[in-house]
Amino acid sequence: MNGLDPVIHAEARLRVITALNTLGEGNSIAFPRLRKMLAMTAGNLSTHLRKLEDANYVAQKKTIEGRTPATYVSITTAGRAAFLSYRKQLLSLLDSEEKVQP
Repeated sequence: MNGLDPVIHAEARLRVITALNTLGEGNSIAFPRLRKMLAMTAGNLSTHLRKLEDANYVAQKKTIEGRTPATYVSITTAGRAAFLSYRKQLLSLLDSEEKVQP
């Protein structure tokens, strides 16, 4: 088994990608709503989103609504596949740990 994806494995990024994975295909969430849902500061969330975006796991769309800038975040197809692979590896690892118990 390969190691767990280090981009996703960081606790904050795991929380972000897990939340985004619950969105339907092609859906996005407003940055402030995601920040509030995860109880993260804007700076902390931005930093972790940048790492996920660099890995092509999330996409950010910046728009103007009226005169106010708005950012929407979504999981990419690659991000969803990476998350599902990570989840499968983690469950397999946890399952193998249960079998090792004396």
